[in-house]
This record gives sequence, C-alpha cells and structure tokens, in this order.
Amino acid sequence: MTIVVTDNCRGCRFTDCVTVCPVACIHADDDMVYIDNGVCIDCMACIPVCPVQAIFSADELPGDQQHWIQINAERAAALPVIDAKQDPLPGAEERRAELGYAVTSVSQD
Repeated sequence: MTIVVTDNCRGCRFTDCVTVCPVACIHADDDMVYIDNGVCIDCMACIPVCPVQAIFSADELPGDQQHWIQINAERAAALPVIDAKQDPLPGAEERRAELGYAVTSVSQD
C-alpha cells in the first residue's frame, strides 16, 4: 500500500505524523512533509494524527489527489528525513482554520 501526503499539508507542516512513525520515512521541505514509501511500513499511524487530514492511504486517496503519489516519491527522495516534531509554519493555525479543521474550545460550564 502507499501512504500519501497531500496539499492540505502545504503551508502548515504540522509534524504530529513524525511522532508516531516507527521507521523515519517522513521528509520535509520548507512548505510541507512527504512520505517515502520505499521505507514506510504502511502502519498508517500517521493518518489519524494529522490535524489537517492531509495523509491518505492510496486506497482512500481522492481521485483529484492522485498526482500526490508521484510528488511524494520525488520529493521524499530529494529531502532529508525529519525524525522529531517541529514547530508548524507561521500561519499554520490560520491555514488549518481555512481548511475547516480549526480546534474549537469546549466550555467548562
């Protein structure tokens, strides 16, 4: 199976996925992360922890996002592995809200 990071990661680069990856298959540039499927063991631990729902298994990847399979393969091969959580990019929370995944606080009445 192939695990794919899509456009929702762009501009936020939350790295929660790195904290659960057992094999260090996540690479990053200045804008987002990518998965090296040659190293990935398809555990899918990264999928539910992504705060902007940017990670999919290829089986669940929307049709208009199929091009991200190739992008992940190319970019992961050219970038360094990240193996520790990093701060999200400036404006990440705004991007998260724009995508509809803003954290809402629960009142304690």
